[in-house]
Formats: sequence, C-alpha cells, structure tokens
Amino acid sequence: MAEADPEPKVSGAGQRLGAPETLGISTLDPGHRPPAMPPGRHVTIRVRMLDDTEEVFDVSKKAPGKMLLDLVCSHMNLIEGDYFGLEFQNHQKMMVWLDHIKPIIKQLRRPKHTTLRFAVKFFPPDHTQLLEELTRYLFALQIKQDLSCGRLTCNDTSAALLVSHIIQSEIGDFEESQCRSHLLNNSYIPDQMPLIDKIMEFHSKHIGQTPAESDYHLLEVARRLEMYGIRLHPAKDREGSSLSLAVAHTGVLVFQGHTKINAFNWSKVRKLSFKRKRFLIKLRPDLNSSYQDTLEFLMASRDCCKVFWKICVEYHAFFRLFEEPKPKRKPVLMSRGSSFRFSGRTQKQVIDYVRESEFKKIPFERCSDSYTRMNNEFYQRTEDVNNTIVRDGRRDFSSPVTLPMRKVANQSRPANQNSIQNGYGPTSSNCADGRFSTAPNRQSRSHKAHNLSNQESRPITPHQPVSPCHSLGLVNGQKSLDLCSLSPDGRQPSPLTSPLLNDACSIRTDDEDDVRRKRFPTDRAYFIAKELLTTERTYVKDLEVITSFQSAIGKDESTPDSLKTTLSSTFEPLHRFHTGFLREVEQRLALWEGRSNAHIKGDYQRIGDVMLKNLQALKPLTTSLHKQSDILVELEKACQLSRRLETLCRDFELQKVCYIPLNVFILRPLHRLIHYKQILERLCKHYPATHVDFRDCRAALADVSEVVDQLQTSLIKMENFQKLLELKKDLVGVDNLVVPGREFIRLGCLSKLSGKGLQQRMFFLFSDVILYTSRGMTSTNQFKVHGQLPLRGMTIRESEDEWGVPHAFTLVGQQQSVVVAASSLSEMEKWIEDLKMAIEAVKTSNGPSTDLLMSNLNDNKCPEDSSAEAESEDDTPHVPSERSTPHRGNTMVHVCWHRNTSVSMMDYSIAVENQLSGNLLRKFKNSNGWQKLWVVFTNFSLFFYKSHQDDYPLASLPLLGYSVTIPNESENIHKDYVFKLHFKSHVYYFRSESEYTFERWMEVIRSATVPASRGRVLNSKELHVH
Repeated sequence: MAEADPEPKVSGAGQRLGAPETLGISTLDPGHRPPAMPPGRHVTIRVRMLDDTEEVFDVSKKAPGKMLLDLVCSHMNLIEGDYFGLEFQNHQKMMVWLDHIKPIIKQLRRPKHTTLRFAVKFFPPDHTQLLEELTRYLFALQIKQDLSCGRLTCNDTSAALLVSHIIQSEIGDFEESQCRSHLLNNSYIPDQMPLIDKIMEFHSKHIGQTPAESDYHLLEVARRLEMYGIRLHPAKDREGSSLSLAVAHTGVLVFQGHTKINAFNWSKVRKLSFKRKRFLIKLRPDLNSSYQDTLEFLMASRDCCKVFWKICVEYHAFFRLFEEPKPKRKPVLMSRGSSFRFSGRTQKQVIDYVRESEFKKIPFERCSDSYTRMNNEFYQRTEDVNNTIVRDGRRDFSSPVTLPMRKVANQSRPANQNSIQNGYGPTSSNCADGRFSTAPNRQSRSHKAHNLSNQESRPITPHQPVSPCHSLGLVNGQKSLDLCSLSPDGRQPSPLTSPLLNDACSIRTDDEDDVRRKRFPTDRAYFIAKELLTTERTYVKDLEVITSFQSAIGKDESTPDSLKTTLSSTFEPLHRFHTGFLREVEQRLALWEGRSNAHIKGDYQRIGDVMLKNLQALKPLTTSLHKQSDILVELEKACQLSRRLETLCRDFELQKVCYIPLNVFILRPLHRLIHYKQILERLCKHYPATHVDFRDCRAALADVSEVVDQLQTSLIKMENFQKLLELKKDLVGVDNLVVPGREFIRLGCLSKLSGKGLQQRMFFLFSDVILYTSRGMTSTNQFKVHGQLPLRGMTIRESEDEWGVPHAFTLVGQQQSVVVAASSLSEMEKWIEDLKMAIEAVKTSNGPSTDLLMSNLNDNKCPEDSSAEAESEDDTPHVPSERSTPHRGNTMVHVCWHRNTSVSMMDYSIAVENQLSGNLLRKFKNSNGWQKLWVVFTNFSLFFYKSHQDDYPLASLPLLGYSVTIPNESENIHKDYVFKLHFKSHVYYFRSESEYTFERWMEVIRSATVPASRGRVLNSKELHVH
C-alpha cells in the first residue's frame, strides 16, 4: 500500500535554526522490511549509535548477526548499511565485529549486559560513492569521533579545516562571538585551544554551505588523510620492532606510530594466513621487489591474529569482488583452517542496487550538535521522541521520519508532569525578526537533563508494534525538545517560547540555568555518590600510572624478578577490579540521574548495594596491600644496586603523567580504602535508619572499617617511610636518612641568625635530630645540609627579647646552639610544640644514632664556627653531588621554601587522605567568563585537567600559604557555591554545582591551608580520618 508523501511543512534533516531549508534524504522503501525473525526465545540488545545515544532491539537468540544489523539499518531507514557494522568487546576485552553468519547467542556471552557500537566498517576511497545524504551524514559523525579520540591524526591545518566544516554543519554561518564561544565550550580535537583562530578563519569562508554540503566537504578533506579509516593492530616484525598493521581498500598497510612505512596492495598479495601468534602475508613473485616471498609479523595472541585476518578477508571481498563469495561446501569428515567467509553485498553490488532501484525519498532530521554535548559532564543526554509507528517490521510514514540517531521507542512520562502540547506551527515560536539565536552555550545545555521528563526506552522488534509517542511541537520547522519543566517563577512555559530562549528571545542567563540545574537531582545522597564516581575516576587513572611504570621497569633486565612479580600481582588485579567497579558506578549514576523512568520507583536512587557487593569482592585483594611496604623497600634497594634502574625510575617520575611522587602512587590503594570509609560514613549519617539504602551502606561500612583497622598501623609506617624516601631525594649530604626508628615530624622555613644576620633556611625535624639546610644553586634544586642538632638533651627558650627579633627562639643543644625566627606567631608555636613533644619522646626511646646521619657534614661547615660566616650560600664551598641529575622542582619542600611556611607529617597524612575530584568552574580576578575544568585535589595541590579523561594535568596550584574564603559583596560574584583562593595578589574563584560539593571542596582545601592541631602523641598509631 502506497504511503503518503511527507507534509510540506516538515523541515528535513540538516536544517539549522535561522538557516535556509535543506532536505536530508533516506531512500529506504517504506515497504522494505528485515527478514523474518527465527523462532525461539528473544533477547534485548543495546546498540550505541554514532551520536552516543542508545537504542534497544529485541531479537531472537538464534538470529544471525546480519539480522540484527538489518534491523538497525531498517530502524534508521539506511539503505547503504553494508558500509557499517556492529562492534563489541568480547570476553577477552578485544573489540571485534559482530559476525553476520553466526547466531548472536554464540557471539555474545551476556547479551543483556553487552552494548554493541554501530560504526563505519568499510571506508571507501571516494566519498562520492556514497549515494545517500544519510550515509554521508553518518560517515561525518564517524569522522568527528575519530578526530576527537585522536585516531584520525593530521597536521594542524587539516585539523582546523575539518573542525570548521563540522561547526558549519552544527551552528551554521560564521559569527565571530558565537563561533568562539562554541569552540571554547566544545572540544573536537585534542589540544584544540591553539587552533581556535585558524578554525574561525576557515569557518568564515564557509558562509552559505548547508549541513549536507559541509558533510561532503568534510569527507573530501578526510579521505585524503593518511589515517583516514585506519584501525591500528599492534604487532612486531622479525627483529622485534614495534609497529602496527592496518587494512584499507587498497590492501594491507604497515605503520610505525602514525606514519605509514609500507603497503601491500591486494594485487601483490597471494595469501593471508595466521599460525598461532604469527600473521603471514604471502606475496606474488616479483623480480623487481626486494621483499621475501612470505612476510611474518608477531601479534599479541592468536586471537589478535584471527581478528585482524577476518577484517582483511572482509575488506578484500567488499572492495575487490563483484559479488558475494559463495559458501564452501562442508567437508564430510574433517576440515582444516577457518570456515569464516565474507557475508553481505560487495561495494559494487551496493552501488548498483541503489542506482538501479527506485526508492521513495524519506526526509530525516539531523541531530543538532549531539556529538559535542557528550563532553559536558553536567549535561545529561536528552531523549528525542519519535512519532512514527513500527508495525510488522516496517514503518508507518504518515508522519515524517525523524533523525536516525535518536530514541524512537515509546517513552513514558511521569503522571505528575505535563508535556508540551502538539500542534503549533513552524513559525509560532519565532522572534520578531523571524530568526533564532542558536549559540550552543554549554551552560544553557547543562540544565536540560533536569528539565526532561525521565523516559524509558522500550525494545524495538520487527514484530511487536511500538505505541505512538508523545507528539512533539515544531520549532522553526524542527522538532522541539520534549520539556516538562516549569519556568523559574513556577508557571508552565508558554508553548510559543523556544526551550532554548527566554521570554525576551535571547540566550538564557546563568541564573536561569542555575534554577534549572538545581531541580534534579537534589538529594544529598546523590552528590555523595557522585563524589564516589569522580574520585574513582581519578583513582583508576592513578592505577594506570603504576601499571605503566610496572610495564616500563618490566622491560629492564636490571629489575629483580621478585619486584616485577610483586608489582604485577598487586596492581594488575586492582586495576582490573576498579575498572569494572567504576563502570558499575557510572551505570548506577546514569540511572539515578534519570535517563530512564526507573528512578521514579526509587530502584536506582542508591549506591550502597553497589558498594557492598564490590567491597566484599575487593576484600581478597586487600590481603596483598600489606606488601606495599615491601615494594617500597625492594624498589629502593634495587635502585641503590642498579644505576640504570635508578635512572629509569627518575625519568619516569619526571614525566607529566606522574604528577605526584611515584611512591605516593604506590600507597594509593591504602588511601582509597579510607576514602570509601569516609563516603560510607557520610551516607550512613545522611540516611535515616528506615531508608532502603541504609542497611547496605552500614554493612559496607563495617566491611571497609575492618580492613582499614587491620592496615592502619602499616599505613602509618609506610607513609613515614615514603616521606623519608621523598626527602632523601631533596637533600644533599645525607647518607642514611632512611633508618629504622626515625620518624619525620615537620619541615619548613625558619630564619637562622648568623654573623651576617637573618638568613632563610629550611629545617627538617625528625624524631631524633633536626637538620638545617639551604637551597643549592644547582640545576638539581636540592637542599644542601649545613648542620644538625640532636634532640637528646636539647632545650628550647624563647629569645624575642634577647635578640630583638620577632618570633625568635633558641635551640640549645649539647654541643651548639642555634637562634631561629619564625615568620609568624602561629608558625613559632607550631615549631615549639612539635619540638617539645619530640624532645620528650626521645628521652624514653632508643632511636637511631645521629652520628651516622652525615658522613661529609663537616665539609659543608666552617671549622671555627658552624653558625658563622660559612653559613652564607655565597661563601660555602660547592660540594658537587655524585650525580647531577634533574629533579622535580615542585615538591612540598620547594613550595614551603617559596611560601615561607611549614608542614607537618600530620598535615601530610590528612592531605593524602582527603583527596577529591570533580568539575569546577574557574574564574580569575579580572576575567569575565568561567572556565570548566576537571580538578583533582591531592598532596597539598590542585591539579587542573581539561576533562577527566586526560592523562596528565594542564597546570597545578600548590595550596600551602593560600587562604580559602567566600567572596564578599564588593567582588561582584553573584553566583551560588563559589569559594575564593588567595595568596598575596593571586586570586582565584571556583564555582561548584551543589551545596554538598561546595562544602566538600571547602573542607579538603582547608585541610591543606589550615594546619592541623596535634591531637595525638608522637608515637601514637591511631589513624587520623578527617
């Protein structure tokens, strides 16, 4: 039965707000239906589309993979679906393509828990071979993904040109302020900031291009790039050199890094095969070629070889054959080799089929800027609603087909919420000038998740009809978002107002965004759970640093086998476990945030069950955490015995990814247990005893508290040992700083009174001795030891009146006395308190002998007077260290030196235990806008990242010496949840998303800026949990 043509009033895909009309066309015949579904039990399968939305399909377990792909293509009205495929991660954590012939149940072990990704599988050499605009649009989305993740690499000019075509398609013609704002708020390529001006220059030349034309030009540029359509498969040659193999329409390619170093054309390849880990390319005889008859490459495993071999077979058949190869006859007795073959139409068959067939042109709608929205942490994906009906495997096209990349199933709405009514025409919501302003402000997007009715997608099957969805209104010829929120003053929004605009037809202000952002979710438990998510992301990244370090030293022959074994057996299982745990937390938070209507019942508004299950699974792994001290000791001994290993460790620590001392990373698993305990304590304190999540949280808290209690004594010793190792690297002239029984207490700046007056010195207080040093004028930035004062027999007296120096006191030792002055009264009180407690403790302890502390200390002192002229840095003879090597210049010692302050071991313990991560908006004192950053607090510093996926920070801000306050009225910061960091003339404003996150950031930053009072004696083993 013929279907009615679409109504003329409907705007097709590719229309931008305020831009000329353009129709996107899909040529799928309305009568075209996927093949009949085999009988048997059905299973629900999730498919993630190219714009990162997810669709749910209901198929028979016995159905072959081709049937699911056909169902996806039919769902999108995609006729050139042979260029695409469905990929997934198999049980070996490898990304593989869904086999067209095998039943789905034999490929997916857990179909309900597996998400397949719809992606481009075959990249043609010429984009003009793609006959449908819809196909080119999907290819453009794939190019965007490849650019963003760094898979499609190119020079800066090509990257800027590609991005300019993308934003022309998304926001329309060039307007400087709008384009700059869009690029600042959205990231299309890694390290985009330096290229913004070049992108804008190219964008200004695209005026008048429709989105379809922009897609065409995007593919025209992309196809000329060397990495276009390339998927690298790691391998090694016969000499063991690392390289990568890839396959393209021309043949098999060899890459070194991202540079193509060889290519084997299909016409030259006689046979492709694999044997165990070896991938073999047999070439046709060529007298003019220097290649051997058979080339051999070693891959990671047999399965890696097989995966690459399969895609090679498919690429060869798709681009080289005229028709689908016929299946081989099954042998009667036994077979050799794989029975895999290419199944589907070849490229020639696809082109001929589309050209020769006559299909009704079906409009589709483009997804407006959906790809760049994924990068916004505060943004929750909107659920687009389809008003078509699926009946018996085909669509009822009495209404126009919507964008292929959207949720099309019926989406239920809470009964207490109102939907926007249908029926207002395309001009009903226009402004007076007939044009909308569509600057894609990230702030204006972030509130949408809180305004959306929370909807649940139902599976799409080729047999079961899906009930009609709520119809959507048309805004300027496009479907508007299905919003159910009220206006800020509590009234229902007018149907004549665009959801992107306020009543004055201008972009919404930040205040209006704040009102919408606060609506959902508001439960404090949600933000506590979100803290778990954000800190877990940072923790997994930290574990990746250790695993990469383990990989680096594992290749070095000088590394003891016992150290390699201990590292791998400790951190590899932890990394695997926490990667899975992070995935579960992300899934739970997504449900909690309302991406389905399950949250209405409260089924997913909790986190205790997830934590209880995973903490119980983590318990067996915590038994190896006692080995952390063994790792530190063994690593230190190995570095002392091997100069090569020491250099390797030092070079690794100087890398950007190692943003804190390496030994701190090793102790991360112990600190993470304390974080879990803190989070569970907050949840138990927040929940009433009758709450559904209270019992799980309390049980999880009991489990983690038991483990923390068992490890707390070891943790204190390991933290002290780690700190001694770190200080050893900062000091010159110390032979055996790290000895049993010595504890670090405090370090900081004091002014020492000498013959030349007051001079700044760095003092290090230990449980048995106090050292005083000066900063060496060398490339190593280390501190040179000038003298020591044993604590045994020492007395302290205040000397402000005696010497006329504010905050002065005298350290009276058995052999010498030193007069020092603190920078403030509070600093003096902290030093005197710690010194007195250490002196009292040393009277009753048998600590290490200070005589062995420094072997060449006298070389650094004047023989007549250890506190006189030789104290001057200019006069002291230079004693070169054994090895003049690079050194980190941003350690806690250097920060204390520059900020003229001090820090104690208790401050350090609190700082490493009070870690926090999350998104913050940052503003400088004289800047106008807010910049969104991923911020990590640890080790007395804030580390700034562009996003949580970055491997290393863009910058850091040491907090010692800073003050944290709330802005006053005169500073004109009229925003909620803003705190201010200031040190002298340096002022920074930070803005959080909720009251809870504001309180947490204030709490942890104060732990680094406000000194902790000594609430325990020196030898106490009580673990401080802040």
